[in-house]
Amino acid sequence: MIHQYKLGGYNIVLDVCSGAVHVVDDAAYDMIALFENTPKEDVLRILAEKYAGDPQGTPQELAECYGQIESLRDSGALFTPDTFEPMAAALKQKTSGVVKALCLHVAHTCNLNCAYCFASQGKYHGDRAVMSFEVGKQALDFLVAHSGTRRNLEVDFFGGEPLMNFDVVKRLVAYARGIEQENGKNFRFTLTTNGMLIDDDVIDFANREMSNVVLSLDGRKEIHDRFRVDYAGNGSWDRIVPKFQKLVRARGGKDYYMRGTFTHANPDFLKDIETMLDLGFTELSMEPVVCAADDPSALTAEDLPVVLRQYEELADLMIRRCRVGKPFTFYHYMIDLTAGPCIYKRISGCGSGTEYMAVTPWGDLYPCHQFVGEEAFRLGDVWQGVTNPAVQDEFAACNVYARPDCRDCWARLYCSGGCAANAYHATGSVRGVYKYGCELFRKRMECAIMAAVDAQMGDEA
Repeated sequence: MIHQYKLGGYNIVLDVCSGAVHVVDDAAYDMIALFENTPKEDVLRILAEKYAGDPQGTPQELAECYGQIESLRDSGALFTPDTFEPMAAALKQKTSGVVKALCLHVAHTCNLNCAYCFASQGKYHGDRAVMSFEVGKQALDFLVAHSGTRRNLEVDFFGGEPLMNFDVVKRLVAYARGIEQENGKNFRFTLTTNGMLIDDDVIDFANREMSNVVLSLDGRKEIHDRFRVDYAGNGSWDRIVPKFQKLVRARGGKDYYMRGTFTHANPDFLKDIETMLDLGFTELSMEPVVCAADDPSALTAEDLPVVLRQYEELADLMIRRCRVGKPFTFYHYMIDLTAGPCIYKRISGCGSGTEYMAVTPWGDLYPCHQFVGEEAFRLGDVWQGVTNPAVQDEFAACNVYARPDCRDCWARLYCSGGCAANAYHATGSVRGVYKYGCELFRKRMECAIMAAVDAQMGDEA
């Protein structure tokens, strides 16, 4: 399968199964589109007529171009067949029972009352609670015990607002550091925070122990303060932005992400990206809202063309800034044209429910943070391990080939079938697809590839 599109002044041809990306002239672009289903003599005739008088359209040029396409096909860089399906189940079986990452819900409570919060303001449809050190310690022991030969383990401190249980976070990090060497492990910690409780102690600790810090900011003050309010209804922008700036400066401007959410109120989210840049932040992410379709924040069909255009304009902004020495990172545009995720990750996805699990304040295990509170998806707990193997088996069997809607999609080996939680909440099945999200993902990938092509062209110039 190939995918062809024009963007940013480039004619781009992606060979889906090899991952090869080709930037071609107009005649080659049209020839590739005809190549598989049109006899050679007809291809050459059609293009000779279309490009009559153009240097690309001479018989010699067209014949040479056809030969180059044949060579690319024969070398496995064009029209590569998909041979991965038989590997999908086997690859997951190799890592069966091995856990590499936990999302520790150290606080099912929050000091903000964000209207669009998928976690019900941190309560996850249940009671407010914080994780005890004992539960967290058992979770870390569970991770070590079930990590097999993996050396590098990941732990995310999540909420709600994890800094509302900061003392336990610090104690758990100290405990993990204390057991690393004897178990041959290396912990990598991440903290996600709304910023309200950041102080010098938090900054020093985060910069010492956290491999990454995710900071919640929705961009423009009027957009951020529309949703991210405290329980008195007051916006949080003025209180958190200076704290974020201080923390980022102390981290040397790296190993963090500004994580924003765009909704029906701001499908024109590029303005929020520009605000973050103006504030001095350069490691950015803007995510589409996750909420019920009838929620006032939900993105609508009318928003879709606006959002797709924003992604294109964002790629243009990245290119312009890179050319003048002011680059920035956008999480969803991070792509390497020369290397990338192994085929296991491309087929199997994020590993939720198998390699990755979320832990509630009570020690219950769920496939990921977006399933917490959905009792049907409770896997077990950190003392007994997985006691609901049927759910884990369902996630283990959930790969890109288990989703019929993915089979003819050119982006399937980039999204790996997409988010199981989004699929479930949209369709009632983890093997479904969230079609609105698919539209956004395909556009992001086109833009990411185009921006990477431009950067590579600049390097070669």
